Amino acid sequence: MGPDSYYDILGVPRSADEKEIKKAYRSLARKYHPDVCKDPGAEERFKKINEAYSVLSDSQKRAQYDRMGHTAYSSASKGSYSGGGGFSGGFSADFSGFGDIFETFFGGGGRQRAGPRPGADLLMKQQVTLEEAVFGTEKEVSLDHIEPCPACDGSGSETRKFTTCSTCGGSGQMRQMSQSIFGNFVRMSTCTTCGGRGRIPESRCKTCGGSGHQRARQTVKVRIPPGVDTGMRLRMEGYGDAGEYGAPGGDLFIEISVAPHRTFTRRGDDLETAVDITPAQATLGSEIEVQTIDRRTVVLGIPAGVQHNTGLRIPGEGVRWQTKPGDMLVRVRIVVPDRLTDEERDLYARLLEIEGKRPPPKGAKKGKSFFQDVVDKVKETVK
Repeated sequence: MGPDSYYDILGVPRSADEKEIKKAYRSLARKYHPDVCKDPGAEERFKKINEAYSVLSDSQKRAQYDRMGHTAYSSASKGSYSGGGGFSGGFSADFSGFGDIFETFFGGGGRQRAGPRPGADLLMKQQVTLEEAVFGTEKEVSLDHIEPCPACDGSGSETRKFTTCSTCGGSGQMRQMSQSIFGNFVRMSTCTTCGGRGRIPESRCKTCGGSGHQRARQTVKVRIPPGVDTGMRLRMEGYGDAGEYGAPGGDLFIEISVAPHRTFTRRGDDLETAVDITPAQATLGSEIEVQTIDRRTVVLGIPAGVQHNTGLRIPGEGVRWQTKPGDMLVRVRIVVPDRLTDEERDLYARLLEIEGKRPPPKGAKKGKSFFQDVVDKVKETVK
């Protein structure tokens, strides 16, 4: 599966059960939590541990991941940017820490995390057709996000130089002391002068006002891998909001929804459709032409004596994964004709005689419904 698979990240075999995965996750998350581990790259590794657990702890996501493979499931490829300019809403900052459950272990009001903060992750939704979901496609979508200011390269300083913040002394935090009957309490808060950076630009950039960021709209080219389904999320690393100067940007997550199809219905890896046949075809057997999802025509054999709503399988014509594709299930519907030629009527009448049943006389009217019969009787009474 590759050295960077989610199983490798958690250090568990592919056959690991739910308890093994949860145990491995807790152990690694405690070890590499940024509030505990100060090794270089600990925060990025902690993020990958969270991501791996979010997939492998969900039975449906895990099954999809096993079928698609790591590359197709976890990444929508790097894509490309083009365009630029003004900003308008449409994206929400989501994920941000992936709902870190270890807040309860290390405290929610802890000290400020050291170093520049990475950018926020973004989430957008993308609808695709069933054909695009089955075979994969490439989409261009408009992305509104925060990117580094080009005038100062994201530093916020025209000279690219900084001075230590005089308010917090470079710590990025301010101490506030209060007294109570229980003694003195010290409350730590983010420095309002430097925003927690611990330093301020020597000369603030006039373009961004010293923030180092600007909002912009970009065009992103997204590769949708074959086999995606509603609810799946693709990740594009670094395509979220820009981080603080010297920190990586966030990721862009694209949540897929598959539009309904007028002919096919998806059933896991299989595609289901329906065809109409006559009673004669159902009784004696026949061959019919069926159109696949990619509009090819295949011949399907109808076995003699097939019953209404029976599903006939065509192997390999379903959802196209990297591994074995699904099948196409053709649901047979036996349709009784409501109009007959004289020759057809004579043949059906002959069949009734062979079965020992008496056909209605020629020209006989069709039977009335119970409701219509009641209405007619009421009319006669009124007369």
